[in-house]
Amino acid sequence: MATKPGERRLQILQTLASMLESPRAEKVTTAALAARLDVSEAALYRHFASKAQMFEGLIEFIETTLFTLVNKIAGELPDGAAQAEQIVSVLLGFAEKNPGMTRVLIGDALVNEDERLQARMNQLYDRVEAALKQSLRIAQASGRWPGDPGAEANVLVAFVLGRWQLFAKSGFKRDPAELWAKQWRLLMEGVIA
Repeated sequence: MATKPGERRLQILQTLASMLESPRAEKVTTAALAARLDVSEAALYRHFASKAQMFEGLIEFIETTLFTLVNKIAGELPDGAAQAEQIVSVLLGFAEKNPGMTRVLIGDALVNEDERLQARMNQLYDRVEAALKQSLRIAQASGRWPGDPGAEANVLVAFVLGRWQLFAKSGFKRDPAELWAKQWRLLMEGVIA
């Protein structure tokens, strides 16, 4: 039975993501991916020019998903502090729902792959930090955030990266959003104090 255009490509990406969910963090090879899909390696290369292009497909999915949600939050919540809190919640929740993607987010899955993939992830971190900084500037303009939006946005990104890292290194057992509500209150107290 023939597959629809793009269907096999999506199946390859979904299988790659599921292979990355293995807590053992073994390197994913095209041979192993092809075997899991019960196709030849040549069949993979009919849909993707390289393994790096497969990872780019995963990164594209991550970017599209996260920034669609971030933009929705920014558009729906006028309170900048609430925006920042929700953005961090979304980042943590995305990792929890997509463990394999978390390995891409922290760069584990990109080790020994094309350098441009990690550079693209670094751009994602920068974009997230810029979104958080903008939210905190809105909060500051309304008198709700007396701190330094740039420094605090950077702390939030470092926090998120740390939580993603703990989640992946725990074999996906440690909830990335664990204690987030209490931690947000601590951050708010530190800024407002």
